[in-house]
Amino acid sequence: MGRIVRVLALLAAMLAGPACAAPARAPLVLAAASLQESMTAAAAAWAKKGHPKPVISFAASSTLARQVQAGAAADLFVSADEEWMDALAAQGLIVPATRSDFLGNRLVVVAPAGSRVRIPLKPGPLARVLGAGPLAMADTESVPAGKYGKAALVKLGVWDAVSPHVVRAENVRAALALVERGAAPLGIVYATDARASARVRIAGVFPATSHPPITYPIARLKASTNPEAEAFRRFLVSREGKAIFLRFGFSAR
Repeated sequence: MGRIVRVLALLAAMLAGPACAAPARAPLVLAAASLQESMTAAAAAWAKKGHPKPVISFAASSTLARQVQAGAAADLFVSADEEWMDALAAQGLIVPATRSDFLGNRLVVVAPAGSRVRIPLKPGPLARVLGAGPLAMADTESVPAGKYGKAALVKLGVWDAVSPHVVRAENVRAALALVERGAAPLGIVYATDARASARVRIAGVFPATSHPPITYPIARLKASTNPEAEAFRRFLVSREGKAIFLRFGFSAR
């Protein structure tokens, strides 16, 4: 009789186990502002596979990294440059084995959709065009898009002439919005940002050699305990995941 009771108890536990198991939690992803459309699409594709839909928080990489440093309860971090990921790595805030560079981008000058301005690459004409009015850029000291933009203008020899006319925005999408609203006649953003807006057009493309390579590293945060986070990270860096970002104009690393 005792054996039968034990068997019945075991069967009851097995049957009750799945019903009592805690449901999977959606991972929280901190992602660079330039990834808004593409990361949202990736999260939707992941959810269609039966997973909890990831929650995405978009902002400048600098802002997100500082949130992690302040103890934000997040699972994944996707930066628009190596420096902010390096900063978190130096503080032991990421899982090193999960870090990888998985996307690239291009740096462009945008103008309102109805504008016919073209951006010359020779220093003299370039300085005159970019310095003719406000130039919208993400913050050039901390935000990746702004730092890439400043590096390109320095390399092309026009930063000193152009910098007094720069209007600094909190992130690359805020810089894009200034051009969309007509608050600035020109702006420096990523090619994918320009592609995401019908209200601007690309007036010029910076040579890839004029600034450090635009790289998007991803890593799982050390404080994360959500198994869904690692699964989603692996999906993002897979061929299937990268294909989603390629549709939005990113390049694969």
